[in-house]
Amino acid sequence: MSSQEIKVAIADDHKIFRDGIKMALDGKEFLKILWEAEDGNDLQKKLKIKLPDVLLLDIRMPEVDGINAISLIRKEYEPLKIIVLTMYDDQEMITKMMEMGANAYLTKTTDPEEIYQAILTCVNDDFYFNELVNKAVLMKLQQKKSVRQFYPNPVKFSEKEINILKLIAEDKTTEEISKEVFLSPRTIETIRQNMKQKVGSKTIAGLVTYAMRNKILE
Repeated sequence: MSSQEIKVAIADDHKIFRDGIKMALDGKEFLKILWEAEDGNDLQKKLKIKLPDVLLLDIRMPEVDGINAISLIRKEYEPLKIIVLTMYDDQEMITKMMEMGANAYLTKTTDPEEIYQAILTCVNDDFYFNELVNKAVLMKLQQKKSVRQFYPNPVKFSEKEINILKLIAEDKTTEEISKEVFLSPRTIETIRQNMKQKVGSKTIAGLVTYAMRNKILE
């Protein structure tokens, strides 16, 4: 877990909700609320002034909504971790957001402690997979069973890569994977990046989905 200060921003058009999140995260170790944005335009302006480490983003906002915001952010601010925090728990929306580059997807009924853990996990391990996301991804895969595979020529992974991929799919952290396969955390990160490049995915969610679609992971 990082001991450096994590700068968090909140983008939501409801002030009461923003205030509630700030109150819930106030005093949490390592966290600092950098700024808040009330709509999509406000969000874009503030990103240019001060870039946070983590953005808590609502899907539905005036001007530029969260869906378009993710697309814009991923083009200009690749390192920024995006945690979708919304009232919508639609499975299609969840998979869409993760595929577009969100690092986590939480509903507004999520316990503040889980939001805090999601922030820490995204900073340290890129993604936070909860039951909501896992269920949505698996449901989409089931729907695709009768459809031809998206990748006619599946990428070949080494035995070492497959073992690491299985542990990633089990929501293991980099440190946990490192201990299980007796490799350094930096080596694990390198292997993970190489696997994403092999399949042409920018996200771990995309990599895991690829592996499951092509029966690399069962």
